[in-house]
This record gives sequence, structure tokens and C-alpha cells, in this order.
Amino acid sequence: MNRLAGKVAIVTGASRGIGRGIAVRLAQEGARVVVNHRNSPEGAEETAALVRAAGGEALVIQADVADYAEAQRLVKETLDAWGRVDILVNNAGTTRDTLLMMMSEEQWDAVINTNLKSVFNCCKAVARPMVRNRYGRIVNISSVSGLAGQAGQTNYSASKAGVIGFTKALAKELGSRNITVNVVAPGFVPTALTEEILTEENRRKAIEATPLGRLGTAEDVAAAVAFLASDDASFITGQVLSVDGGLVMQ
Repeated sequence: MNRLAGKVAIVTGASRGIGRGIAVRLAQEGARVVVNHRNSPEGAEETAALVRAAGGEALVIQADVADYAEAQRLVKETLDAWGRVDILVNNAGTTRDTLLMMMSEEQWDAVINTNLKSVFNCCKAVARPMVRNRYGRIVNISSVSGLAGQAGQTNYSASKAGVIGFTKALAKELGSRNITVNVVAPGFVPTALTEEILTEENRRKAIEATPLGRLGTAEDVAAAVAFLASDDASFITGQVLSVDGGLVMQ
């Protein structure tokens, strides 16, 4: 498949896990990919190597997208190198799981800034270039926790629910400019981010709660992102696609 030939994509938080899977899948479909990371240069270079092995071009850019100026720089460096941004995948995320009564202000702010403010920062930075080109595909990564909530994750659930509301509002603002804005909400996907909560017991419970009877993979999520980033989804905007094996309907 070559649905993204000639397109330039930015994937935030692409040094590992779901972000890496998305970067590689977009490259397989023809996109040039900016591999963003905050502080994982080795992981980002590994992702870039996989992008190139998949037949794509890769550009590694370090930027903390939770910082407004850094997100602006990420997009500027992309435009300087490749002249356009067609696809933005807001994947950067973090967790600080604990019960609300034990949660510190720092734990709240860290998650909200990385998971939600970064989406504002990056979308703000790409909006004008996309409007000028009258084309854009924005895919924001949320979570089933943003749909159903999760005990011990008030900060994470709030941030991911906020991503959904933000997406629906922005889709209405940008739709007339041929820019779609959608959400992919993964279920349980084993990554470095989830390894602490996915103990063997939690893994077993997650599988039992998932109608398809297995955990998800980065490739499952990446396939959904690639679809929404392609022109096959040109009449889809403001939507939430749950990639969770049926978990949230239970």
C-alpha cells in the first residue's frame, strides 16, 4: 500500500512503543516521518533506522512537546527540512498513577502537560501550515481510560478525556479547510509506559475483560492511525476509533 506517498508526517513520542509502531507503519505507506522524542536519542535513532528499513525517509528531532516553544520549533524544523506538514500524530504520553488522595500537584501537572497541553501545542503549530495548504490529517492518541475512567488514574483519565473533547472542537474549526482531526483510543497495549501496571495478574484480568481475548499491539494501533491519516478516511472527522478488542463495550 502506498496511501501516504509524498506526505510528511510528524509523530510525537516516537522513540518506542506505540509511537515507534506508528512511525514505521506510516513509512511503509509512503510517508516521510519526523521521529520526535524528548530525551531518548538512542530509541529515536532506532525508530529512524526502522523507518528507513521500511523504505521511508526519517528525520529525528528532539523537542519536549509539553513546552509551547519547543513544539513550535519541532514544526519549524520540519518545514525547514521538508517544506510541509501533512500529518500530525500526537502520541507523546506519560503516567503518574496513584489514588487521588495520594496524588501530588506535580504528578497531576506532569501528566496533563505531557498528554493534553502537548496536543494543544502541536496542533497550534501545524494549524496555519495546514490551512495554507488546505490539507491536513491530525490523529490524537487517547485511551480507553479517557472513555471509561480508571481508578488510580484521575490525572491520566482526565488528560485523555480532554484529548477527545479538544479533538471534536478542533475538527469543527478546521473541517472547512480540508483538515480532519480524529482520535485513536487504544486499549491494553504492552509498552514501556504500561509495564508497571500490567503485572501478570492485571494482564490476565485485561485479557479476560477483552472480548477478543488478547492484548493489543503497537501494530494494531498503527494500522488505525494510518487509515485515519490517509485519504481513505477523507470524510471522517471528529471521531473516536477505539482499538481495544471490544473492551470499552463491556
